[in-house]
Amino acid sequence: MNGDRYDGNRFFLKDDIRQQIDFSRTAQSLGQPAPPLQKPCLPDAPRVPLPDGAAALNRLGTVSVAAAIRQRESVRAYGAAALTLDELSMLLWATQGVRSVLGPECALRTTPSAGARHSFETYLAVNRVESLAPGLYRYLPFDGALAQLRIDDGIGRDAALACLGQGFVAAGAATFFWTTLPARMEWRYDLAAHKVIAIDAGHACQNLYLACQCIGAGACAIAAYDQAGCDRFLGVDGSDEFTIYIATVGKR
Repeated sequence: MNGDRYDGNRFFLKDDIRQQIDFSRTAQSLGQPAPPLQKPCLPDAPRVPLPDGAAALNRLGTVSVAAAIRQRESVRAYGAAALTLDELSMLLWATQGVRSVLGPECALRTTPSAGARHSFETYLAVNRVESLAPGLYRYLPFDGALAQLRIDDGIGRDAALACLGQGFVAAGAATFFWTTLPARMEWRYDLAAHKVIAIDAGHACQNLYLACQCIGAGACAIAAYDQAGCDRFLGVDGSDEFTIYIATVGKR
């Protein structure tokens, strides 16, 4: 039923594309340099050093994995308390932290990624985080810092508008916007890159849900958003880099 209508999207969910690719002709196989592991940051962008996220997880992670899985749920109602910078750093490390760099083409992080390509950048719409002015930031996991993109007291409202007017986004302490730079994955996997990018997004967001249990916070994943509106909000071009997943976070 409706097979013709859905066939294109169902094909995306399958892995038949892998049998159609000549992997000897990928950019990696042809010896082309890999895209950078982290999007370059403008040299004049203010940077906010972050506490060690791994150390923060050791201090704050008192909830067992079993309890975190049992308690995991989407939370859309948040208290007025702010996140601490320690807590935010821990959430960032849990979702996209760098564990080790094996070379210019490969880094191991806290979430799985096909071929360790990790195509994501993490942007934060910060409403209530101690020591941070409300505004838009980008996580620099290889530098242990945030790049301050703009200060904006209305960032929560603008984030909610970009998320099709979902009001709970404006009430969160911070909203995670993950973008993808597909070229990082295409370098290795060519046309097979795009399915695994979508799979990788789920890995990152699930870690956010579980890590939130350690700090009395909740998260809510968002897959319904204004694509062009979110890309404009983040200042990305919508082609070489675009929004792929969103999650808001706040204290319960």
